[in-house]
Amino acid sequence: MKRFVTIVGVVAIVLAVTWFWLGHSKAPTTQQTATTTSPSSQQTSTKTTATFNKTRYSLTQPTSIWVIVNKQHPLQPKTYVPSDLVLPDVTQRVPGTTEMKLRKAAAVALEKMFAAAAKQNINLLVSTAYRGYSYQATLYNGYVARQGKAVADTQSARPGYSEHQTGWAVDIRAQSGKCPVEQCFGNLPEGKWLAANAYKYGFLLRYPEGKQKITGYEYEPWHFRYIGTYLSKEMHRTGTETMEEFFDVSGGTSY
Repeated sequence: MKRFVTIVGVVAIVLAVTWFWLGHSKAPTTQQTATTTSPSSQQTSTKTTATFNKTRYSLTQPTSIWVIVNKQHPLQPKTYVPSDLVLPDVTQRVPGTTEMKLRKAAAVALEKMFAAAAKQNINLLVSTAYRGYSYQATLYNGYVARQGKAVADTQSARPGYSEHQTGWAVDIRAQSGKCPVEQCFGNLPEGKWLAANAYKYGFLLRYPEGKQKITGYEYEPWHFRYIGTYLSKEMHRTGTETMEEFFDVSGGTSY
């Protein structure tokens, strides 16, 4: 009887030791699996980035939101007139005139931008927006008469070569009247706000400082071009300042 009890006790001890060993020997396997699968999950989550489509809109059609107009690329035809010009519901330098108009999409975006600025005590007005071929010819010829052709070409576009003719461009001033169409506008609260926030509403500071050899024009902190938020936010994200650089399109100071 004692021998039977002894055998049972030994068997129980062996079973207990076996169970304990098996239970602990599986733990590293579970931990190892967790370690190897975790990096894989993290790696997958970092690859979910959208691909920007640079061919979404034409760069040459005058009606396109991305049309590039510079000294190398005039409008085709040069006498192009947009079909959907409207007056934005914002403060205007000369209320109700054709030169205050923008294409509809740009006008709506401008209203939103001006409203957002006003909430931060940044009060803006439209200095000029659309300029037709004849208007631009008169303006350009005036620059030539006063300053000569060489200087005029750095400050004003020839007719048919102006972004204003597309209906997508607008010159903006401070309602205070300070630095109207002057480079010092960039140092005003209004100019700084626009430079920092315009991209959120689809606008681009078209002629940034230090880019004259690319855009063809001197720094104009008041001149903004509507390109839509799809492009403006991508340019902001990548730190690209000009359309010429972003799309690898020729520009420069010569016609």
